[in-house]
Amino acid sequence: MRAIRIESYGGPEVMQHADLPVPHPAAGELLVRVRHAGINFMDIHTRQGKYRNSRSYPVRLPCTLGMEGAGEVVELGQGVSSHRVGDRIAWCIVWGSYAEYAVVPAWQAVPVPEAVALDLAAATVFQGFTAHYLAHDIGALAPGRTCLVHAASGGIGQILIQLARRSGARVLATTSSADKAAVARERGADAVFPYQGFAGAVLEATSGQGVDVVFDSLGKATLRESFRATRQRGLVVNYGNVSGSVTDLDPLELGEAGSLLLTRPRLADHLRDAAEIRRRADDLFTALQDGSLKIALAGRYTLDNVARAHAAYEERRMVGKPVLDVALENTQLHHESDETHGPIRD
Repeated sequence: MRAIRIESYGGPEVMQHADLPVPHPAAGELLVRVRHAGINFMDIHTRQGKYRNSRSYPVRLPCTLGMEGAGEVVELGQGVSSHRVGDRIAWCIVWGSYAEYAVVPAWQAVPVPEAVALDLAAATVFQGFTAHYLAHDIGALAPGRTCLVHAASGGIGQILIQLARRSGARVLATTSSADKAAVARERGADAVFPYQGFAGAVLEATSGQGVDVVFDSLGKATLRESFRATRQRGLVVNYGNVSGSVTDLDPLELGEAGSLLLTRPRLADHLRDAAEIRRRADDLFTALQDGSLKIALAGRYTLDNVARAHAAYEERRMVGKPVLDVALENTQLHHESDETHGPIRD
């Protein structure tokens, strides 16, 4: 089978095309024909070596990239009774999706409804699961609550806005350009601010109180100003470090900012078992089908030009979610236009 492997850490140039044997599923696993893979910052971070010492995500060299995908089950490992050959499934946090076949633990695979296209499923589960636990488990969003979403035009940001609005919360947002601000408003943000001086804008929009919850995926560039934008005894959720890690934080700063709570959650701890994964997937796929959740595809790529996708993602030239079309012919290159999907079939 064709696959994209890395044997060393670095830039897009370390990705290698490889011919590998089709793997066999062990007990409790599924062999899946991969149709589509989601392309994520987590793939870039894997390639860069940011998980080389991680206990939450113990991916090590050499590895086949891609930790999100969708396809059809072609073989069952011993003892699997939860799925059948031919089932349409999706998964995330299982490395190996940049390949024509992948092995997926059965408990991490979720069935994809017939009304949901597989490319849409591959673009939804990782970022959707992330936004779902942030909105519901961590942020406890509900009517009367107010949140601030950084990087609001990104894949997780767009979903987070929609889930927050679906829960009845008021949503403020930040973006880096007018075009990206328009995307955030289209997804339901009540107000959108530029990064420069955002804390002052948030305080003005909340009558000087600040928001109940800040969802900060940027880290170093925004975290301390996020403290200023949060109400007394509010919550700051740092779920990413796209701009770099904060390495000099004194906990006293949280007290001085208003007895704030700061958390750094990880998705793996919110996908603990098959029931929790299935619950999140059911909520997301239901929202896709009833139209209350929309996913924008930022581009389509193949195994031949996935390095181009990584470069564009790193340079922040994408709005939405790029998808790798694993099963398509090599001559089909990516499209740079945004494409918003609803409940359509493959």
